[in-house]
Order: sequence, then C-alpha cells, then structure tokens
Amino acid sequence: MDKLIIILILMVSGIVRGQGNFYDGMNKGMELWKTGQTEEASAIFERIAAAEKESWLPNYYVAMVNTTSAFKEKDFNQLNKYLTRAQSALDKELAKHPNNAELLVLQAMVHTAWIAYDPMSYGASLSGKVSQLYARAEQLSPENPRVVLGKAQFEMGSAQFFGTDLSPICTKLERSIDLFDNFSPESSFHPNWGKNQALESLSNCK
Repeated sequence: MDKLIIILILMVSGIVRGQGNFYDGMNKGMELWKTGQTEEASAIFERIAAAEKESWLPNYYVAMVNTTSAFKEKDFNQLNKYLTRAQSALDKELAKHPNNAELLVLQAMVHTAWIAYDPMSYGASLSGKVSQLYARAEQLSPENPRVVLGKAQFEMGSAQFFGTDLSPICTKLERSIDLFDNFSPESSFHPNWGKNQALESLSNCK
C-alpha cells in the first residue's frame, strides 16, 4: 500500500511539473513574440511542440508567428522560409486534428499570405482552397469569431478586386464583432485574437 501511494505521488508530481514547464515555456514564447523576437519565439514553440505532442497549441503558434511575419515580408526567400516553417507545423497538427476550426483558419491564412505576396502566381491555384477551408471551418464551428472574420476578410479582398457590393460582407464583419464580444477561450493559450482586425476591416468596409 505504501509503495502504491508513493508511485501515485510521483506520478502526480511529474504531471504537475510537466504542466509547469508547458505553461512557463508558452508564456516565454508569447513574451518573445510580443516584443518582436519572432525567431526566438518560434524556436521555443517548436521545442515545446516536440515535448508536448498531445497539445496542438505549440505548433499552432509556430505557424501563427511565422505566418504573421510572412504577411510583412517582401523578400521571397525570407517569405518562403516563414511559410514553409508555418506549413510544416500545421501539417503535423492537421494530420491529428483535421476538424479543428482554428487550425483550418490558420491554414487559410498561410495560403492567403502566398496570394498576398504574388496574386498573379498564387491567386488562381490557392483562392479556391482558401474558400474551401473557410467553408469547412464554418460548418464545423459557425460561432467561432475567427472563422467568420477570416471568411469575411477574404471575401472582402475579392469583392474589392472585382468591384462588387461590400454590404453583405460588412454585415458579416459586424457579426464577427458580436461573436468576439461573447467569446471565451478554453485557456489563456487558446486562440483569442481577431477583434481589433475585425474593427479595422469594418472601418474599411465601404
């Protein structure tokens, strides 16, 4: 009986220590990302992902850090490096969680970064994939504000390009803001971004 109690104590302390390492590492990665140290943040999230294979969040942030960096990049080689790193992280998690709407939104963002960099080269091949990803994410999680926002922003870009009416898209952006106001993430590390982007997009929706 004593041995059993000792084993249980060691197991619990090991789990608690592991969770502590996860939270400490994630907080460190978030802090580095917040201060613009994207390479260091990505490296930390990659190390956590290698150790915490049950959680999709570390690889989500590897993809997110590199995708947001890619949107600001003008040099092809650097952009390719960012998006290849993002895609590799996403591939690992989508293979395990194909119905995770947050991962699908991020996959759509990776494709959109390629289109934004060179619409003539990537628009025709990737636009349909982006629309399919948002449609699937919407089917899986219709009340997710990032799904509604991402889909509306992508449709807004197409509508502005072709000069079509933006009114239905503006209504979707307003809905996303309502959803953001009522959204509660599962934890402090689960995705909780997007409201500021929704407000900015709505201000340009004319």
